[in-house]
Amino acid sequence: MPDRIRIEGATKLFGELKALNNVSMVVHPGETVVVIGPSGSGKSTLLRSVNRLEVLSAGDVWIDEDHVTNHASDIRKIREEVGMVFQNFNLFPHLTVLQNITLSPINVKKLPKAKAEAKAMELLERVGLAEKRDAWPEQLSGGQKQRVAIARALAMEPKVMLFDEPTSALDPEMVKEVLDVMLALAKEGMTMMVVTHEMGFAKAAADRVIFMDQGEIIEEGTPKALFDSPKNERTAKFLAHIL
Repeated sequence: MPDRIRIEGATKLFGELKALNNVSMVVHPGETVVVIGPSGSGKSTLLRSVNRLEVLSAGDVWIDEDHVTNHASDIRKIREEVGMVFQNFNLFPHLTVLQNITLSPINVKKLPKAKAEAKAMELLERVGLAEKRDAWPEQLSGGQKQRVAIARALAMEPKVMLFDEPTSALDPEMVKEVLDVMLALAKEGMTMMVVTHEMGFAKAAADRVIFMDQGEIIEEGTPKALFDSPKNERTAKFLAHIL
């Protein structure tokens, strides 16, 4: 099976700090890979390097045949096919929910407005927010904002979805509504790379879980293997603290 995402020798220096140390991994088409680890372990830096929001000090990233880390590559074109959902929603406050979702399909993909709006309504149905189409972001709860952010990313019909701790800014009662949408996406076969502290989601949705610490991949495996019988002492110690 070809790799959808391929990372080879990813290294990232912030001054003396080595945030990533020679990390290599792949994500196959349709696979959900969840990256866990303590704060400062390099998880988000690794995720953000996939669409070059973080520029690596050394190493290479490919998405399919696109060489992301080659500065001759058209990164804007590559990013059109990579959906990204952040901690803090990043919705445009001056646009309605519908306008937030249709902005890129209309302006970047040159989709006719009617077609973009029809697609946006399909996605709002999918995330359970069709009735919020004309609402402003300030009228939404955190969980609703994050579900709109997911719909906005999906509107570009990406081949990869990246989630950077998408529930960490939410109140606990809102976490489930976002994770349910992500779980449905995983089951539908969307290729996903997810950085999260939600171990329940990792157990339910991940094909593979990667544990990182100090900028390195320490261990990886199926959720059952990694959570039930971790092989590395650092993995076991981390899981003992959070499970």
